[in-house]
Amino acid sequence: MSRVDLATITPPVALGPLDGRYRGVAAPLVNHLSEAALNRARLQVEVEWLIHLTDRGVLPGAPTLTDADRAYLRGVVESFGADEIAELATLERETRHDVKAVEYLLKRRLDAAPAVLGPGTVLPRMHEIVHIFCTSEDINNLAYALTVRDAVTQVWLPAATGLVAEVADLARANAGAAMLARTHGQPATPTTLGKELAVLAHRLRRQLRRVGAAEYLGKVNGATGTYGAHAVAVPGVDWEEVARDFVTGLGLTWNPLTTQIEPHDWQAELYADVARFGRVLHNLATDVWTYISLGYFRQRLAAQGSTGSSTMPHKVNPIRFENAEANLEISAALLDTLAATLVTSRLQRDLTDSTTQRNIGVALGHSLLAIDNVRRGLAGLDVDAATLARDLDAAWEVLGEAVQQAMRAAAVAGATGMADPYERLKELTRGRRVEGPAMREFIAGLGLPADVEARLLALEPGTYTGIAEQLVRHLDD
Repeated sequence: MSRVDLATITPPVALGPLDGRYRGVAAPLVNHLSEAALNRARLQVEVEWLIHLTDRGVLPGAPTLTDADRAYLRGVVESFGADEIAELATLERETRHDVKAVEYLLKRRLDAAPAVLGPGTVLPRMHEIVHIFCTSEDINNLAYALTVRDAVTQVWLPAATGLVAEVADLARANAGAAMLARTHGQPATPTTLGKELAVLAHRLRRQLRRVGAAEYLGKVNGATGTYGAHAVAVPGVDWEEVARDFVTGLGLTWNPLTTQIEPHDWQAELYADVARFGRVLHNLATDVWTYISLGYFRQRLAAQGSTGSSTMPHKVNPIRFENAEANLEISAALLDTLAATLVTSRLQRDLTDSTTQRNIGVALGHSLLAIDNVRRGLAGLDVDAATLARDLDAAWEVLGEAVQQAMRAAAVAGATGMADPYERLKELTRGRRVEGPAMREFIAGLGLPADVEARLLALEPGTYTGIAEQLVRHLDD
């Protein structure tokens, strides 16, 4: 059988779902965590290092940049696009080295500067300042710190924060919606739907705070982190101060002690926090899925999609939450691998991190896709108050806890006849359904103090929710 070679089709067919089926959701990460974005960031670091060294005057005999020179150099980064991506690909085929290709690209732009700035520009004379005192990892660690920071703060965090705000709003709207709890899947002390959602929103917020407080570390200290070439080539300069000012000037945290590589511990910490956020979100997805199956939520057809099943037309499947579960599991697996792998480098340097870090965008992309699915899923839900009430009314046995504890408290207060409350309630309720009249008859026969008896006789499963409604207010703490 002769088939079309899909690998040769133009435009290229995506191998992975993030660049194919789910491109629309994951696309914002391309500006930060694609190979092109990495090269743009590398170019930015090379440009800023050149400007930093010349402006600091640490290189004797180096030309002085004008404002026009600086603007031209930074414009090389700003205009980085399709042509530069293609040019870099050609250069890398020649150099067989990705960072060296970036260095050569910048040198070409220095040579082209007179056509833009006039013959008086000093930029063509600055070839040897490009990449001076740098090992590739000086450029790479800073480029990754910049791209990961921007991907998290500009794309992932806003999406995750929006999701949590929507969960919190849903919790507030249903703060008083009484619901049968199901510990171990069995009917248990009633709660409210809002309080249960508030628990999840609170947990997610805590992880967001950790992600929001992340540090993004960087270094620029040479081949083994000793400033060896710096000190020999240009002695008498406080190279630590020069390096610290450069790294912090990029908006990063300076790491003063490294081998050839910045050790990536900050990345491991960040990815662990993002993965933990995802695991809490996975918990939310499975809980909401279960509430849908119990009928506590109804799904609006238009919001979920027009087809629930290819053969059963009555179905509206909770596909958004199932899709989120799967993508969160993929994301967590990748983030865990990144966190475990990146903190180890043999002796002063190995290259295991090089290919590993190229999967950061994939890990965050699947997380972003899950967040989008949960948001879309939540937006298509309506609470079914009738089902909530019906389940509560069918489980009067859950009042057994309240009756037992009231008996204990009455006994402590001096009431007689309150012995063995747990055993008496167990005999009435364990493994069986109890209806309202039977529970009230039992309460009336206990000989409780009149005020306690009246309070219990007025109790129903739907009102036995403690202070659940008030607890939701902690979302505003």
